[in-house]
Amino acid sequence: MSFLRMTQTVPTLTLSLLASPYAICRLPAGTSVPAPAPGAFSLLVQAVEETTLVCPHDQAPVAAEVDAGWRCFRIEQSFDFSVPGILASVLSPLAKAGIGIFATSTFSTDYVLVKEQDVGRAMEALRAAGHQVGD
Repeated sequence: MSFLRMTQTVPTLTLSLLASPYAICRLPAGTSVPAPAPGAFSLLVQAVEETTLVCPHDQAPVAAEVDAGWRCFRIEQSFDFSVPGILASVLSPLAKAGIGIFATSTFSTDYVLVKEQDVGRAMEALRAAGHQVGD
């Protein structure tokens, strides 16, 4: 029995590097966290095991466990949920370059954070994968 393998081409993505340095913060589950000031991006996740906040570093709560020094790439295009491989086309080149990530999505697009010291290598890896990256 043979299987037909279908390959789908992922379009070239345009990514922008957000200006602010970011922090990824952990607080105990159920912690009430004030929303960060409106800006380019922030994320609040309330899960059974913890509360996670991703925000500009200068807005990190004092009581949180803070992992600072992150920079955030935003995929500028929006795709239907049925389009496979969009985020993978960004994560795969970063993984091959040995760059650790924190990835998340909104209804409209995806965000990928990398450590500050990896930004240059991340941009190179993404461009080598055919993506357009602005800074």
